[in-house]
Amino acid sequence: MTTDRIIARRNVGALVFAQAIMGSQLAMIFVIAGLAGQSLAGNVCFATLPLSMIVFGSMTTAPWLSHLMQKIGRVPGLFIGALGGAAGAAISAYAVSIGSFSLLLFGSYLTGIYMSAQAFYRFAAMDVADDDYRPRAVSYVLAGGLISAIIGPQLVKYSADWTVFPFAGTYLAAVLLNVIGCISLFFLRIPVAPKPEPGASTGRSRAELLRDPTILTAMICAMICYALMNLVMTSTPLAVVGCGYTLANASDVVMGHVLAMFAPSFITGHLINRFGAGRIVATGLILLGLAGAVAMASTQLPFFFVALILLGLGWNFGFIGATTLLATAHTPQERGRVQGMNDFFVFGLVTVASLASGGLMNCSGGDAETGWFSVNLAMIPFLVIAAVALVWWARKPRPEERPTHALNQGAEERSLSAQRGGL
Repeated sequence: MTTDRIIARRNVGALVFAQAIMGSQLAMIFVIAGLAGQSLAGNVCFATLPLSMIVFGSMTTAPWLSHLMQKIGRVPGLFIGALGGAAGAAISAYAVSIGSFSLLLFGSYLTGIYMSAQAFYRFAAMDVADDDYRPRAVSYVLAGGLISAIIGPQLVKYSADWTVFPFAGTYLAAVLLNVIGCISLFFLRIPVAPKPEPGASTGRSRAELLRDPTILTAMICAMICYALMNLVMTSTPLAVVGCGYTLANASDVVMGHVLAMFAPSFITGHLINRFGAGRIVATGLILLGLAGAVAMASTQLPFFFVALILLGLGWNFGFIGATTLLATAHTPQERGRVQGMNDFFVFGLVTVASLASGGLMNCSGGDAETGWFSVNLAMIPFLVIAAVALVWWARKPRPEERPTHALNQGAEERSLSAQRGGL
């Protein structure tokens, strides 16, 4: 085994631990934030605004954090994320204890800094990985979410009574998770990207990058897969409780969903290598569509479980496939620009989706069942857009039929036809 492969595996192990521990806070907060917002907001249509602020924080953080990592390295940027998560959770705990909706929104925004940093875990895993190990590295890191899927929802149950103020105990538990989880970051060995020589090319501009069919398609599919997952997941606790079930039921449904998000990650990388990113993304879109169909069929508790499990599976295939596809289409000099731009667009649409989720859930009908139906119905046009983009990309000429730029990460050994998987 080469030295680079050993370092890559070590990095993956550290990132899996960080994902498992610090990632638990997002599962916890996504269970309670909408309910906390509903209890504090003057208008229930804005119940999911705290969740929207988390995603908005992630969106606005991604460009500068990506640029910072390009200049000084991944590790300092990831520590900034942990600091944002701890500060955001602490402020949110104080906000719910004094009944301040505006302060809860500010704390949620800081939590978004952690969410943005966590999104770079998958890119950090690829930094020193060779072509063959890269898809598996992404999958293994995301698989750390399996542990967070268990820890997070269970901590919601156990921390609910830590204080006399509803939800404050859960936010305090999130502070502890950030402190414990960031220990693993000391074990990362990721070199800083080399500075270009004077006069050397820094790669394509953002406008040129967006004209690359592979980059554009990967971004569109990543945006839609993540946004639709967030649209439905954000409303899930409101829908479950609104349909007469308990907070514990809502936590269990979210746990099933998050497990489904990350459980396939042990094999997703292998599936991408075998069938190509195109087919895996397409499978993800189909699963997201099935999730919406099941959710609209009934509001009985088993249907919530099945719908959210399908939603998690769809996100896994769609998002990992799109991330892998994106990694084949840029040079190391373009890495920070592409990744920051990608996450800005992804979390931009996710912000809109999370904000729309509360409006659709609470203000599109007279009861929770009608709102839940509206949330899932809203998925259809976006799935159509992603499917059209994927088919358009699959029909583009192969690399040998048109000029391309050299990819310095060894991606020249993978043709786009292999990535398309014969889609």
